[in-house]
Amino acid sequence: MKLWLALAALNGFIAVMAGAFAAHGLEGRVAERALAAFETGARYHMFHALALIAVAWLTSHSAISQASVTLAGWAFLAGILLFSGTLYVYGLTESRALVMLTPVGGVAFLIGWAALFWTAVRFKA
Repeated sequence: MKLWLALAALNGFIAVMAGAFAAHGLEGRVAERALAAFETGARYHMFHALALIAVAWLTSHSAISQASVTLAGWAFLAGILLFSGTLYVYGLTESRALVMLTPVGGVAFLIGWAALFWTAVRFKA
């Protein structure tokens, strides 16, 4: 639980910093499309930082499949890196060199949510 909670807090912190940077540091300095992409990255980053809190909480329950929860956590982290990370790079540089990895991050997010769904379906209260 401690690892996932620490990762959730760290990612929440970074997401808030990214959002503030977009609002106060990038506006007017990059094209609107690049700014919008950066903001999308920050928004999804925060959503999945919050999802990592759920992962942390779920790992503390012995009746829950730890394998599927752990898969969800690593998938969310991979999604943050690949989805949000590539949108941050695009927003800062307007380089499209990494945008082909953005959908891979989106798939990682989907895998994480599917793993949480699987956990919920299999949970025996």
